[in-house]
Amino acid sequence: MTPAERFAGCRVARLATAGPDGVPHLVPIVFALVGDVIHTAVDAKPKRTRRLKRLANIAANPRVSVLADHYEDDWSRLWWVRADGVARILDTSPDGLAALAERYPQYRETPPPGPFLEITVERWSSWPADD
Repeated sequence: MTPAERFAGCRVARLATAGPDGVPHLVPIVFALVGDVIHTAVDAKPKRTRRLKRLANIAANPRVSVLADHYEDDWSRLWWVRADGVARILDTSPDGLAALAERYPQYRETPPPGPFLEITVERWSSWPADD
């Protein structure tokens, strides 16, 4: 299984951004992988503010990492995959919304209002315990 295939099988990942001051910021995301592009969106789940730090960070520094991993008590089955790339903030993304809605039924019922993130993966890194 390739790192991208393993990554695509996860239901949730963590998006890492850094602001202009270099301070990292990490949040969980749901996503859809189409080729080497990760699609995610700001959805309707409650948030303290709509002025999200991840968006401000990406506007200042579009380089991001997205980490997906698997843990269980049998440590021979552990793995992680990291996608390093460049993010773009989009007001709308019909292709991203379609990919997300296909993967998550919640988005068919309540489509995310956005904005949308499109992350072009430049490098895949991974580690599987069973290698």
